[in-house]
Amino acid sequence: MRIFTVSDIHIDFKENRRWLYGLSRKDYKDDILILAGDITNRTLTFIRALIALKNRFKEVLYVPGNHDLWVSRKTGRDSIDNFNLIKTIARNCGVIMEPLHLDKLSIVPLFGWYDYSFGKPSAQLYDIWMDFSACKWPEGQDEVSITRYFTEMNESFLNVKNEYVISFSHFVPRIDLMPPFIPGDKRIVYPVLGTNLLEEQIRRLMPDIHVYGHSHVNIKRKIDNIVYINNAYGYPSETRISMKKLIKIHEF
Repeated sequence: MRIFTVSDIHIDFKENRRWLYGLSRKDYKDDILILAGDITNRTLTFIRALIALKNRFKEVLYVPGNHDLWVSRKTGRDSIDNFNLIKTIARNCGVIMEPLHLDKLSIVPLFGWYDYSFGKPSAQLYDIWMDFSACKWPEGQDEVSITRYFTEMNESFLNVKNEYVISFSHFVPRIDLMPPFIPGDKRIVYPVLGTNLLEEQIRRLMPDIHVYGHSHVNIKRKIDNIVYINNAYGYPSETRISMKKLIKIHEF
């Protein structure tokens, strides 16, 4: 059995959608896919994507990304409602959003958001970052409290022990995973990449591998005996920082 991963497939782009539906229906039947968030915020498109992936893999594990929680003001739902709807859809499609335990392997999803522990947002970021207009939170909630809301869901997962453990999140768990070649003008988004709370939880879990997404910068780096992997498919134009393919991260 092989473990593959990808994140940020953004299938509202036709090129990305073509790649998804072009995946082999035979090659991955005995394998597991870790899907680290950002599929689409369109409900029917989301359902079709999960069904397509579940038809190709033995198991699919998933955590929502920020784009998945965007809401239309016409629906009357907020982004927490969207999260709960996503959980229902995933369950109905046979997609897993809780720890999966196999004989010698456990795979653990970690939910999250961003709480500005990577930096203070600038006025420019508030103007350009779509989440600030496309996400809607319950009255009185902000990014800091929402981050705690999601990360508290992970607490019951952190005592998992197995011969090999893989955890995954959509959001970046530590800012030093961002490589030094990132231009200064692009670092404006660092405050909305993730939260130190995720790294604290990862340290308690101590997985062998942690997979994450969101930054769209593909990287594999080992820090303190944990291998951090980002394999974002990304936007069609992002050909230099993403590999545009599934990668195998483990086999047993």
